[in-house]
Amino acid sequence: MAGGNVRRVRPTDVQRLTVAEAVDRYAEMVRAKCSTGALAPATAEVYARDVHTFAELAGPDRVLDDLTGEDVDETLLKFARKPDGRRTTDPRTAPRTGAPRPSRSGGAGPSQERRAGGAVQSAASQARFRRSVSALFRHAVVSGWVHLNPMAAATVRPKHRGGLRAERRALTAEQAGGLVGAARGLADSPAPPAAGRSDQRTELRDALIVLLLAAVGPRVSELTRANAEDFFVNAGVRYWRIFGKGGRTRDVPLPRPVADVLDAYLAGGRPLLDRGREPKALLLSWRGNRLARGDVQAVIDRVQARVDPEHRRTVTPHGLRHTTATHLLAAATDMDAVRRVLGHADLSTLGRYRDELPGELEAAMRVHPLLGRVQATDTP
Repeated sequence: MAGGNVRRVRPTDVQRLTVAEAVDRYAEMVRAKCSTGALAPATAEVYARDVHTFAELAGPDRVLDDLTGEDVDETLLKFARKPDGRRTTDPRTAPRTGAPRPSRSGGAGPSQERRAGGAVQSAASQARFRRSVSALFRHAVVSGWVHLNPMAAATVRPKHRGGLRAERRALTAEQAGGLVGAARGLADSPAPPAAGRSDQRTELRDALIVLLLAAVGPRVSELTRANAEDFFVNAGVRYWRIFGKGGRTRDVPLPRPVADVLDAYLAGGRPLLDRGREPKALLLSWRGNRLARGDVQAVIDRVQARVDPEHRRTVTPHGLRHTTATHLLAAATDMDAVRRVLGHADLSTLGRYRDELPGELEAAMRVHPLLGRVQATDTP
């Protein structure tokens, strides 16, 4: 086939393998390449060791297809902090290099080279580990073990110095405003002529997906697992009961514009099943099936196409989670409230989602709590 743009067809059904099962199969395939000369035995063993370490850190009994970009980020950073048993350091004889300095982005930098009597992973080892994990998921996509490659949503990247660090993904206020405005405009647009089914409005569904991601910042798995019955009204306020990681639930109030789109979608945007039975899932495909995680990115891209090119920037569902956290914190929203919205157990985790915004320091100084509203100016 001419050209390199070969599009692989994603399997409709995946094998629900645990991480340990998938890693065992992958390691067996990697070692088999030694017999053909495609890989040197030492290289194959390194790859196999890396993916087995990944399984240990990510949770061997978890289902591979359930892992998200956030899970991959967490596992990569766990590896970065993992002591390297091959490079132990005797604290009595080691040269004094000063106290370890924690990395702002959560990675393990050179200043963390020695701690607890042992050396952490080198920057080269961290980069190699990420490549090994990436190769595992590429194989998993082709083999039908996952619907969507979570590496596309992972924000942790290897840097030239300092090992793995989180890449900033939050949209600026202008970019986020453009995306939210496009979603609201899509929801307000007249219903298009029916295409295939007359009992649904996918433009309402697409608008709702973007607004929920931007306003509430759920994990993409939390969004696609949502059922219509998870949304309720209390004292005139619409809430979303989100079923998150670790069996934890949280009730998050929806802003009025988001609640209005949700109500419109529930009233006339979802397809009806045969014999009048209401579907349980909130987000449905045009066939009436629960929307898959891999379909959410396509929805975001469709809405992004309506944004002014000057303010348009590609973003993943996980990037919108970063955007929610960043702008809530930049607006001086209580940190514990942001933690509860995002569904984190620990406040310290918010550091991974707090991205730097242009002009935020100047804005903070203009509304200094001790001086009232003042104008920050340059010193002559």
